[in-house]
Amino acid sequence: MIRLWHVAQSRSFRVLWFLEEISAEYDLVACSFFDRSLRDAAHLARSPAGRVPAIEIDGLPMHESGAILLYLAERLAPQLRIAEGAPARAAFLQGLHYAETLGAHLANLTQHHIVLRDDWMRSPTVMRLEARRLENALRAIGPDWVAGQFSVADIAIGYAVCMAQRFVPLPQTTARYADMVLERPAFQRAMQKDGPAQIYTRDFYAPPEG
Repeated sequence: MIRLWHVAQSRSFRVLWFLEEISAEYDLVACSFFDRSLRDAAHLARSPAGRVPAIEIDGLPMHESGAILLYLAERLAPQLRIAEGAPARAAFLQGLHYAETLGAHLANLTQHHIVLRDDWMRSPTVMRLEARRLENALRAIGPDWVAGQFSVADIAIGYAVCMAQRFVPLPQTTARYADMVLERPAFQRAMQKDGPAQIYTRDFYAPPEG
């Protein structure tokens, strides 16, 4: 039995997408950032930081999306990982963790554009700087799958690329990579199950001029 606690447009989408890739049976528990459900004792026992994803796999709790992806691939879908000792193993691991580099820039941009609601709270300098950093970091992505074949590294990176489009124009090779992501039937199914927008209500958040 797999149960996933999920917030629309968040990193838990990575795990949702993976579960659709392998046609898994799972329970999806829709959560919200705008009530106290992620701070109650039961959820904090699953995810000490009070975040998503949180998942239970046959009673085993996990709460970090990169670790969840790798664990589930090892256990349920070895075709979605690159095995130890394989020539593409280094590229696979680097891609899986490079998603967190992109995620750090996305988190800062989301914080400034969306979470900090009043203009006086925001730093236009940080917003412009993070947008440039994100655009530069994206140049390393594409046009092919991270390790030469689709894997959970692409689920991690692909989610970040899709979110990045809300803040910066994609470099040409990254845009081709994004097209491959969007064409995957499992990605499309996961988007249908993602739920109503909770975080990003606009298609694009431009950095302030300056």
